[in-house]
Amino acid sequence: MKKSAKKIRIGVVGGGFGTGFQWHEHPDCVVQAVGDLDPQRRKGLMQTYKCEKAYESLEELIQDRDVDAVAVFTPAPDHVRHAVACLKAGKHVISAVPAATSLEQCQLLLDTVKATGLSYMMAETSWYHQSVISARKWFAEGNFGRIFYTEAEYHHPGLEPLFFDKKGNRTWRYGFPPMHYPTHCTGYLVGVTGERLTQVSCTGWGDDSPILKDNAYQNPFWNETAFFTTSGGSAFRVGIYWNAPVGGCERGQWFGEKMTYYDPMPNGTSYVIRRPSEQTETDDAGFARTLPKFEQYDQPKWWKTDMLPEPLRHPSGHDGSHTFLTHEFIDALVSGRRPAVNVYEALALTVPGLVAHESALKGGAQLKIPSFDPKA
Repeated sequence: MKKSAKKIRIGVVGGGFGTGFQWHEHPDCVVQAVGDLDPQRRKGLMQTYKCEKAYESLEELIQDRDVDAVAVFTPAPDHVRHAVACLKAGKHVISAVPAATSLEQCQLLLDTVKATGLSYMMAETSWYHQSVISARKWFAEGNFGRIFYTEAEYHHPGLEPLFFDKKGNRTWRYGFPPMHYPTHCTGYLVGVTGERLTQVSCTGWGDDSPILKDNAYQNPFWNETAFFTTSGGSAFRVGIYWNAPVGGCERGQWFGEKMTYYDPMPNGTSYVIRRPSEQTETDDAGFARTLPKFEQYDQPKWWKTDMLPEPLRHPSGHDGSHTFLTHEFIDALVSGRRPAVNVYEALALTVPGLVAHESALKGGAQLKIPSFDPKA
């Protein structure tokens, strides 16, 4: 990859998740400034990115005229407020997920991006999971045929330690609705076929935990399971479980007319492809059925390839996605193009979960999902 003469000067805000990216390694990027309310987290950002300029808040950092873009890794309920402030200050934005936590916030974010003409990208990791990159390539090549059903699961039990800060105060994660954090699943569909999700029925499960009785979101659910219909008339199931005896995972599986692909499962199954074959088998009732081929698949490590600049060809967080997110944002700005996970894709990933949670609160009612994409 040819090195650009232009370097993007980025500011990084949020010293937790924000330290997990590779802005300082990208040949077309310079970490101009960092910021966090907490002195220790601010120090961590300075050490990670070898940056001497630090601000005590996002509001101070965006006044820096030498900053071209801001990476916003602040608490989820603040994402839109902070992204809007950055855009209005003339800064491009990459934000942690989710893009927003209400439909009103979604509209505000979209309106601000359109009004400023600046770039917005959401740092959705599933978009660049190694298996999702493979599935996206196969779908574009027609290897699946039509994908008629997709599943995605985000299982993350054990989040309770993150519900409180060092002083014992509740954090934004305390009681946060699972479907308000949908993008680690919706990326497995939207990021492969490009379809939009048009309607949903969702069921939630909770118990008598005091966390579910008293939280800022009035959320009664630990786990939520949603069944979506896509704009292409296909089906998509999403399961987000935060309190259950399940192995932690972010995984998907794609069922096509020509091929099915399975991500590894917490029970130990690796990457698997099934294809039609001429073979048959007999079930336990004596009926014959076709026996699809079973292939263990050696999933490529796409981060080792020329899809990335050489300095970024190394392991990174969330199945190697962080280096891809780093490169996509910087390369889009340098090239003057819209990033892959732009504001329209970000909302296509986020909005379905917001509506799914409303469905769960209404006992699984079938609800239509509004579109914020003029091309949908």
